[in-house]
Amino acid sequence: MTKDNHTTEAQFEQVMSECRTLFTKKLHDYGASWRILRPQSLTDQLFIKAKRIRSLEIKKESLVGEGILPEFIALINYGIIGLIQLSHGFSDTVDMQPDEALALYDKYADDALQLMIRKNHDYDEAWRSMRVSSYTDFILTKIERIKEIENIGGDTLVSEGIDANYMDIINYAVFGAIKLSE
Repeated sequence: MTKDNHTTEAQFEQVMSECRTLFTKKLHDYGASWRILRPQSLTDQLFIKAKRIRSLEIKKESLVGEGILPEFIALINYGIIGLIQLSHGFSDTVDMQPDEALALYDKYADDALQLMIRKNHDYDEAWRSMRVSSYTDFILTKIERIKEIENIGGDTLVSEGIDANYMDIINYAVFGAIKLSE
């Protein structure tokens, strides 16, 4: 592994640690209230976060006061929530304790890290030469793909499933957070 790959892995883990800290604090405040989100609602939540990033990139001004970085963090956390929801289904009640939610969070965060390591090897750190706005556009594209897959009931012919799109959203959002922090 090259020096840059070691740096990328450390930066990825740092961003994921910050995301986990926020996720943990929100679990304290709200519990796993996201368990009631049906797939389409979760997709719409991802959409509004990515759309806000794009809006801020274009307008170069936030009237709410929060910038782009918190939205990338939200995309990461909602992407992991999406993976949890895919594996457990949605619920009409909050049926998950914080310790179980954190264990699942850690599993999917590690899965995202391992995928990034494999892809980063094959793509040779190409993400470092990309613009943050491209990550935003790729994330919006992945969300549109998720919507289409939901609309056809998951009956794809050759495409990756919703889970692969969530993983890509997480990884692009981590790259965006890294670039904004540099």
